[in-house]
Amino acid sequence: MPSRNTDPALLPAHIMSEEIAAGRLSPADLVEAALKRIEAADNKLHAFVQVYDKEARLAAEAADKAIRSGHRIGPLHGIPIALKDLIEIEGRVTTGGSQAWRDRRSAYTATLAHRLIAAGLIVIGKTHTVEFAMGGWGTNQHCGTPWNPWDPDVARTPGGSSSGSGVAVAAGFVPWAIGTDTGGSVRLPASWCGLTGLKTTIGRVSTHGILPLAPTLDTPGPMARSVDDAALLYNAMQGPDPLDPRTRGVAPEDPMPAIKCGARGLRLARMPEGERAGVAAEVLAAYDAALEALAQLGAEIVNVDLPRRFADFTDLTGRIIGAEGYFLVGHLVDDMSLPIDDAVRPRIGAGRSISARDYLRALGERDAAKQEFAAALTNVDALLTPTTQTAAIPVEQVDQATTPAHFTRFVNALELCALALPNGFTATGLPLSLQIVCRGYDEATALRIGWAYQQATDWHERRPPGIG
Repeated sequence: MPSRNTDPALLPAHIMSEEIAAGRLSPADLVEAALKRIEAADNKLHAFVQVYDKEARLAAEAADKAIRSGHRIGPLHGIPIALKDLIEIEGRVTTGGSQAWRDRRSAYTATLAHRLIAAGLIVIGKTHTVEFAMGGWGTNQHCGTPWNPWDPDVARTPGGSSSGSGVAVAAGFVPWAIGTDTGGSVRLPASWCGLTGLKTTIGRVSTHGILPLAPTLDTPGPMARSVDDAALLYNAMQGPDPLDPRTRGVAPEDPMPAIKCGARGLRLARMPEGERAGVAAEVLAAYDAALEALAQLGAEIVNVDLPRRFADFTDLTGRIIGAEGYFLVGHLVDDMSLPIDDAVRPRIGAGRSISARDYLRALGERDAAKQEFAAALTNVDALLTPTTQTAAIPVEQVDQATTPAHFTRFVNALELCALALPNGFTATGLPLSLQIVCRGYDEATALRIGWAYQQATDWHERRPPGIG
């Protein structure tokens, strides 16, 4: 048993890897510890749709034997992981968060799942999602809303749509999980659950076998406790896939060689002053402190004039998601006999009124915005914003007609990448988050900046009450 912690399930993934390599930790002990934590707490936290306990134990035993015999596949071998319930695994039920699909069995396995399993990761189960991944608050009327573990007394927004993945990692059930991000669905739960989450660029990670919401925006991403772990998992996820045309020509880029180069010499843009309106004071204080910390590390913090406001992308991205989402699942939301979430039905249904002309106009507007922002950000390495305008709010206070994706949707629309990571806490102990936005396919720089920041701070090391 590792001396660093009495519960191996709470170790960072990269430390798990080191302990397994050194023979001080076995995958069987690790999986057993994870399953024990899930059994003890998931009845309340509700992170998992399904837990593959028998299969995970068998995989762990096989990993033990392989590693002891000198057949370790690589640094991820024997480490458990959770997958969002949009990711197909042959023979398994994949519901996409919908009761209408409660009996929907996958006919094949997603490319991403194949890659993770081939790297030796042990899939311990599937996590809850907002129905059809259509929502940022993390709620699900029929399948249940995961409980944000940072408040044991009040049910607060876990963030969506990758709600279960965020809660599973925050609660120490798994060291990392896979989410998907169409308008913020990796970064919003990362923000409210105190995690590090990477929104990848379109084409960087295959979406073949992942239930789509808006194919021109959907991106899978890692959710972990630290930049170290997020980078390690991201490396295993990326790469071209002949089954996903968007990945063709996108060569893998290993972020590890540059991740420890520090922030010195980088030019980082603060958000325009006008964008601070409507943001909670504690969020702004943590944001300002994060900029100061990066400046102390040698980064140059600069001002930029952005061609559009972030709020402009709430509607633009929403139109694209609405049109594409309605094309894919409109037949389900239009069937009033089906148990579709009352909050999700109108969101998807909004696509019914979007004409082909309106949709193509939105795509054209997006292309114009991409050129405008590329010009505005030419001389900077990253744009820094808060990830969310507030900390997690009580679920009972959610206005389902709104979205918390104010700071995140523009990243998807402009085909950029972004890293969300903890940068402080409210006076009542709820996590706050910084978003590091970089050019498309420049995940390595986002991870480098995030790594430098986490070396100088300890926000990412803190855990929810009663965990750890």
